[in-house]
Amino acid sequence: MAAETGNETEKLREVITRARVVLWDFDGPICRLFAGHSAERVASDLVDWLEGQGLHGLLTDGERDSLDPHIVLRAVDRRHPGSDLVSALEERLTREEMRAAPTAMPTGYADPLIRTWRAVGARLAIATNNSPRVVRAYLEGRALLSCFTPHIYGRTDNLRHLKPHPDCLNRALRATGAAPSDALMIGDTPTDHRAAAEAGVPFLGYARNARKEKLLREAGATQIVGSLESVLQVLRSRRA
Repeated sequence: MAAETGNETEKLREVITRARVVLWDFDGPICRLFAGHSAERVASDLVDWLEGQGLHGLLTDGERDSLDPHIVLRAVDRRHPGSDLVSALEERLTREEMRAAPTAMPTGYADPLIRTWRAVGARLAIATNNSPRVVRAYLEGRALLSCFTPHIYGRTDNLRHLKPHPDCLNRALRATGAAPSDALMIGDTPTDHRAAAEAGVPFLGYARNARKEKLLREAGATQIVGSLESVLQVLRSRRA
């Protein structure tokens, strides 16, 4: 991504200065959860497990080939909402996420940014499609849990409320007592952007490569950074 211009830096400063509560997506802005534990393999294993239950025809070819565990999970929930099958599949995904947490790759500058933002008085929350158990395990391992506790809002039994539904953002806003305009969502996917838009929360996109940036811009995101370092620099300049 190209270097930010002075105008872009000023816009970023305005977004950061306005935020009283910062809502973080987890997998992407804070870490790459499956960096050492392939998400594609996890999705494939979920599909294989369904087929082992005699449910080969439950998924479309597109869903089966998506290599995205959340697409597989949502697809099954649409056809069998609230069923034991969905609960078993969700628990299998949670176990895989827990296995991945110890080898997750921290996103560059995420740790110091989290600590700095908390130190200057912002309230921080997690709004994610991942299991809250996994988020807590990762944050505890990085000595970051206290920066967010108790505001960790992740996947629930109601899978219809996964992003792009704004449920986890709305839960965070209610719990922190923040108006949407006083918050900021940091996410790296079009579903994060859509959830923020539906919740009325300003959005800051994080794109670690050109493909991610293209997807975010196509979704309508206008404020995007290629590294969290630029956000950290703005925060540190405010403290100087």
